[in-house]
Amino acid sequence: MTTSAAPAPEVWFLTGSQSLYGPETLDQVAAQSQQVARELGAALSSLGTVPVVWKPVLLDAAAIHRQMLEANSAPECVGVITWMHTFSPAKMWIAGLDALQKPLLHLHTQAGMELPWSTIDMDFMNLNQAAHGDREHGYIQTRLGVARKTVAGHVRSPEVARRTATWARAAMGRHELRRLELVRFGDNMRNVAVTEGDKVEAQRRFGVAVNTHGVNDLVAVVDTVADGDVDKLVTEYADSYAVAPELLPGGDRHESLRYGARVELGLRQFLTEGGFRAFTTNFEDLGGLRQLPGLAVQRLMADGYGFGGEGDWKTSVLLRAAKVMEGDEPGGSSFMEDYTYHLVPGAEKVLGAHMLEVCPSIAAGRPSLEVHPLSIGGREDPVRLRFTAAPGEAVVAGLSDLGDRMRLTLNEIDVVEPDEALPQLPVACAVWEPRPSLSVSAESWLMAGAPHHTVLSKAVLREVWEDFAEMTGVEALVIDADTTTRRFQQELRWSAAYRRLAEGL
Repeated sequence: MTTSAAPAPEVWFLTGSQSLYGPETLDQVAAQSQQVARELGAALSSLGTVPVVWKPVLLDAAAIHRQMLEANSAPECVGVITWMHTFSPAKMWIAGLDALQKPLLHLHTQAGMELPWSTIDMDFMNLNQAAHGDREHGYIQTRLGVARKTVAGHVRSPEVARRTATWARAAMGRHELRRLELVRFGDNMRNVAVTEGDKVEAQRRFGVAVNTHGVNDLVAVVDTVADGDVDKLVTEYADSYAVAPELLPGGDRHESLRYGARVELGLRQFLTEGGFRAFTTNFEDLGGLRQLPGLAVQRLMADGYGFGGEGDWKTSVLLRAAKVMEGDEPGGSSFMEDYTYHLVPGAEKVLGAHMLEVCPSIAAGRPSLEVHPLSIGGREDPVRLRFTAAPGEAVVAGLSDLGDRMRLTLNEIDVVEPDEALPQLPVACAVWEPRPSLSVSAESWLMAGAPHHTVLSKAVLREVWEDFAEMTGVEALVIDADTTTRRFQQELRWSAAYRRLAEGL
């Protein structure tokens, strides 16, 4: 069944005041709050995130409650921003905040950036009361235990715009997972622990529906792909990549490329018709497929699909969220795995890769399209894109199910050029230096019970992931330049104690 097109996402801007100020002042409040919303919307637009939609000023508890219920039910609303332009007594907000189910950002700002010192009178003071109106609002949010992000400063401040855009991108990721459907082609790799997980809890926590189709359901679609469509896609490959000579028309491995194209077309059709935006495969369960999908998976990831190898649906969910949270940020995001180490003292590095499936959105330069043996899976040699990731700041993110909670572990890293060329490595790869060091990073990651499959993103950095975790109620742990193993071990204990206490309340 194909899903209908979703409405364009937006953020709602809600302004608090109260009726006692009178119509003249409230008209000014409305005009100024519209101006603030316009300025904020323009700033977010320049940063490639969602539009800001102004809503009428809220003056009483009934209107606030009604507005929050409307936000909950509106499919286009991914989150709400609140600002107390004047003093808005917080007891009016209790029912509304208690009912709100969308992400919340509390913007602590005011209409004017500068004070007009020589003309300030009591009319000005009564109109511009956010300095204490927002403190009242902050109190009731804390009193109710409302999860939110708080940003203080004028909307023309680049830092205010950046942090608000970061929150909006995380809200988009959370919104996407609320409606995401993921298909697993077969089960996860046998006897592997970390790729297991509670799919019911995932749907409760994130909203994502995780279901399974037999891989031969996919094979049936692959087998019906028209030769003419394969011809067109093979031509597209030749235009997009440096294709190995043996894969070109007339080459002795050209049929391998044609079958890879057939798999891509069939997989795209299956995902489109099913309304799936994320998927998994498993080399232990290929049914009638002649190749392990490599090229098809890489190109689908580049088009925004979530993916997890070996049946790892949690990483597939995480990658789909990253693809949405990227917005217009450059750099890309990919399925990844820490594969092997360079352990020379003072020059330690991680070489990350996977059997085939690394997304070309992180590539440096034009990928090459090649065919090589795959010593696992027992099928024909699969076609794949081969490249090295472009250097730059990035985050490696991993989602694990600890039984009583989901944990998101983040490691800030620097992707670097390989020390030497890798002429014999037949897969795409990334080389990085983890912060603060390989030893501290690895020890902390292992203590956290974080997974070996990850999402490597140069477009979605730490703050977006942290906002995403806050919105979804997921535990987040960060390994960065300031991490020590002793301190991280303490944070693990504190976090476990907090989570167990919070769940019991």
